[in-house]
Amino acid sequence: MDRFDSLQLFTRIVELGSFSRAAAALDIPRATATHAIKELEGRLGTRLLDRTTRHVRPTPDGQAFYERCVHVLSELDDAESSLRHLAANPRGVLRVDLHGTHATQVILPRIDEFRARYPGLDLVVSGGDRLVDLVREGVDCVVRAGKPRDSTLAARRLAVMPQIVCASPAYLARFGTPRHPDELAAHQAVKFFSSSGAVDYPLELIVDGQLRTFALDGWVSVNDAENYVICGRRGCGLVQLPRFHVEEDLRAGRLVEVLGAWASPAMPLAAMYPSQRQLSPRVRVFIDWLVQVYEEKFGPPPVGQA
Repeated sequence: MDRFDSLQLFTRIVELGSFSRAAAALDIPRATATHAIKELEGRLGTRLLDRTTRHVRPTPDGQAFYERCVHVLSELDDAESSLRHLAANPRGVLRVDLHGTHATQVILPRIDEFRARYPGLDLVVSGGDRLVDLVREGVDCVVRAGKPRDSTLAARRLAVMPQIVCASPAYLARFGTPRHPDELAAHQAVKFFSSSGAVDYPLELIVDGQLRTFALDGWVSVNDAENYVICGRRGCGLVQLPRFHVEEDLRAGRLVEVLGAWASPAMPLAAMYPSQRQLSPRVRVFIDWLVQVYEEKFGPPPVGQA
């Protein structure tokens, strides 16, 4: 097995956590995979993987080597795909990081369509609401809601999502239903904090044509969108989030919209990738597909925001 194949094998073992699954993905015997990694470790003079009967994990040296391998393999994929006949049908590994709600409710339910369109691309999908260092972690593209804060990333707008304020029937029975934004001072909210530790995402409403913020008290803070919704269902306070995320809860009566006469500012959603790189065919086709998926669900972004 040559060096290129050994690097591909090593990265798949790390990503899949298994020699057997990596060997099957690359259509090689498991014994060949084991021998190739032993040769690689011997050539490098260090152990790359910790092996137990149930798990395979990278050692500290192996993790550092994995991150370098991801960059090398991505550059090789991009170099090959830059050829005209490959640009329309890219191949290789595409690493994407998806916000949990968008992964489970929008993107992954249709991911088989993407695979059917681009059978040469294998996806590695990570998730969560944490900040991702795309360059260091070798991630090609992330999908994130809100205004982009990292100036080193290029962004392409996918959607502008309508938001609402809502609460559980139990919360409203205890604290009352606010009839005007000025009544929010007497209410509590579920607080949301970013992975950087900043806590202060106030409720926002358009009142008399002006954006107003309302910093409410609250006794629980979360940094995950699903946990945010669960706390809202359990009567922990008011929550403000995109309507699509809670449509089923609204229909079932688990949550009730409040202050609907005052619009919440819409939440932008974008696909982001490292700006210092030329957009590779792998990332370009994925983002183009995402634009189509989100346009079908939310409509096209406003003119000038695509």
